[in-house]
Amino acid sequence: MRPGETPAPDAAVFVISVAAELSGLHPQTLRTYERMGLITPDRTPGGGRRYSFLDIERLRSIAELTASGIGIEGVRRILELENTVAALRARNAELVAELEAAHEALRQAAAGGVRPRSNVPALRPTTTSQSVVVWRRHR
Repeated sequence: MRPGETPAPDAAVFVISVAAELSGLHPQTLRTYERMGLITPDRTPGGGRRYSFLDIERLRSIAELTASGIGIEGVRRILELENTVAALRARNAELVAELEAAHEALRQAAAGGVRPRSNVPALRPTTTSQSVVVWRRHR
């Protein structure tokens, strides 16, 4: 990273005292949250903790939830569910993009007057309905 350049949100750059100050929590609370598995800061070769902007945001979220009266196990579950929702949204976006690409390929084939005859299941004409089956290869 060059001088004056802002680090990436996931770059571990803050020592525990700075992370505690930015999150509004005591350093011992950060250590406790780490022991509980709520946060996992990076470590230096010497074992020192380094927190990222994303870690600070997560700590702030934890602080807000606990301040609103939610117990630590409830916080853990909320964070797990938020992670699951984020992963599902990302996967949904991937699938929508793949479906749109398949639709576009079929539109181009139809516009070019090409009647799809192929071993590719998505391009095989169906005999019982007007549906198109789109297959996705596993990686």
